[in-house]
Amino acid sequence: MRSRLMTTLALVLALVAVACGGDDDATTTTAAGDGTGTTMAAGDDCAVENLELVTPGTLTVATGEPAFPPWVLDDDPSLGEGFEAGLVYAVAEQMGFTADQVVWIGTDFNEAIAPGPKDFDFNIQQYSISAERDEVVDFSDGYYTVKQAMVAFADSPAASATTVADLQDLRLGAQIGTTSLDYIEDVVQPTAPASVYDTNADAKSALDAQQVDALVFDLPTAFFITAVEMPDTTIVGQFETPGEGAEELGMLFADGSSLVGCVNTALAAVVDDGTLADLEQQYLANGGDIPTITP
Repeated sequence: MRSRLMTTLALVLALVAVACGGDDDATTTTAAGDGTGTTMAAGDDCAVENLELVTPGTLTVATGEPAFPPWVLDDDPSLGEGFEAGLVYAVAEQMGFTADQVVWIGTDFNEAIAPGPKDFDFNIQQYSISAERDEVVDFSDGYYTVKQAMVAFADSPAASATTVADLQDLRLGAQIGTTSLDYIEDVVQPTAPASVYDTNADAKSALDAQQVDALVFDLPTAFFITAVEMPDTTIVGQFETPGEGAEELGMLFADGSSLVGCVNTALAAVVDDGTLADLEQQYLANGGDIPTITP
């Protein structure tokens, strides 16, 4: 009996030693990424292999279809050119993905923000974070603070506007579902209903055809339109942010997504190392003083 007991005890101790050795071997794992040998705990929820992704091992990112500068250049986010395209690759790298593990899909702006399951891990196309939207989707922390601006031809009756009251009798327009349209309807409150367009491209065509006096866009888009796409137009002015808090853009997720915290951690790293500021300077900073249209 003593011999059997000692044999059994030795076997148990051996098994325990093997189990403990296995745990030590699994405490770190190399994350998929740029091959720098970044290590993270095997139980880390933000390790690539532990993320709840649409396609395991792949970060599926959605953006507009088409996608516009300066957010995405040449309507091809896979090039990594443009503020939002560049930001995605910087965040993906921080999360442990290589560039070829990032897959892009195109989505309609309003369909993507509707309730329900998503075919992307997150969507980035200038979504303003709002309490109303947050009821049906989730957002990352803000990655850009934006103001609205008005674009018109130099001979438009809008060109001389300096106050919101100067705009109320004009024909104004914006893309549907945007905070630009909200600003027209809630702050400017024009006499005639705002003209609403499915895309910014449709809105620009209407302005070119003089069907509206002016359009409202976010300021970086207004810069690009007036500098490149419609150089005969001008930025009449930018608007003050009404009420409390500035308008921030955030990456959009399905409601309850477990990825939000991991993306926020990566975004914070991109902020801390100066990458976000560099992208903003490269793609969104523009010279010249833009007047403010006062309330």
